[in-house]
Amino acid sequence: MSLTLFLLRRYIKSKKESRFISTISLITAIGIALGVTVVIMALTILGGFEKVVSEKIIDLNSHIKISSFGNRNLPNPVSVIPRIEGSFQNEILKIEPFISKLAIIKSRKHTEGLTIIGLDEQNINSTIKKFLVQGTLDNNSLDHPAIFIGRKLSEKLFIKVGDRVTIFSLHGNQIPSIENPPSIEQFSVGGIFESGMSEYDDLNAYITSSEAAKLFGMGKEISGYNIKVNDISKIDSLAEKLQDLLGYPYYVRTIFKVHQNIFTWLELQSKPIPIILGLIIFVAVFNIIGTLLMIVLERTNSIGILRSLGMTRKKVVRIFLYHGFYLTIIGVLIGNLLAYLLSIIQDRFDIISLPEKIYFVTRVPISIELNNYLIVTAVTIIISFFASFIPAKVASKIKPISAIRFD
Repeated sequence: MSLTLFLLRRYIKSKKESRFISTISLITAIGIALGVTVVIMALTILGGFEKVVSEKIIDLNSHIKISSFGNRNLPNPVSVIPRIEGSFQNEILKIEPFISKLAIIKSRKHTEGLTIIGLDEQNINSTIKKFLVQGTLDNNSLDHPAIFIGRKLSEKLFIKVGDRVTIFSLHGNQIPSIENPPSIEQFSVGGIFESGMSEYDDLNAYITSSEAAKLFGMGKEISGYNIKVNDISKIDSLAEKLQDLLGYPYYVRTIFKVHQNIFTWLELQSKPIPIILGLIIFVAVFNIIGTLLMIVLERTNSIGILRSLGMTRKKVVRIFLYHGFYLTIIGVLIGNLLAYLLSIIQDRFDIISLPEKIYFVTRVPISIELNNYLIVTAVTIIISFFASFIPAKVASKIKPISAIRFD
């Protein structure tokens, strides 16, 4: 064992009559550990929010939504879809025509406004299958056409799977009159879904596109297209190209534009993270500097003796750099382990729940990313290591004669 490492061990363990120094070193390591834990957990939760919310929005919608200006009906998709597929064959994964209109739903006791979304059966299955909590997608036994509603809406209307509801809507997008009465159709609740996002569970209901066209008197017309792409990183440029191809009255928007409020909120949540990281590292740096300076004061006599015996200033600096590095490594390891354990506990047991009307989800989402751990660890170690130079330099400049006489 080298002399430097031997002295480091002695300095870390300290004397029995000077336990205060060991306690300060322990507090420093714990402070670094807590700081690392807080930053990693913040990044993990924010990453989870972005991932979960984005996945739910895309599952219930698409990457790109094509509608019309003024919410007008769009013409028969038979001639439009081949144009899009022919121009972007390698970039588009799926194109789904949809019908979307406002309506009123009435149960025996209550009435609510909602958005009726019409999709073909296959697209209904792929859209709400993973969110279905009651009922089934196979509804051949129902007395009326099936409608799928969110849990929040079902609770408001006091209805369950199999119950009958009545939908009221405009026919042909025209003001009701004697010649053009409103559409009134009965449906049976085929299933209840829960995405965890009140914006969908409270306001949307799904029926087949054929039933939607009949209900709203749209014939072969549609409301728009949901498009899923192969490479989401090219979504903005693809949306611009689609807009140029289709022109007016088509209105092409990415999912980030359609739900700009949600994604802006997620972006704002992540902006304070560098500030938090900086403050925590700032505290850790001062802990290390304070601890090492106290050790220098405690060991001034020993340093003087070592210097008088021929130890160079570089070796003295090295001892205290190693000491700061040691405390940092201990704190970082504990912090990483604690952050990982807390993430696993929350992910598996949902210890913390959230009000979905504010946060769009019912539980704190977790996204464990190796990059978060590596970045926080690297930044903390590098800055703490450089911070150790201050007390190390102070120790190296102690004069042997003054230090030996120091009391």
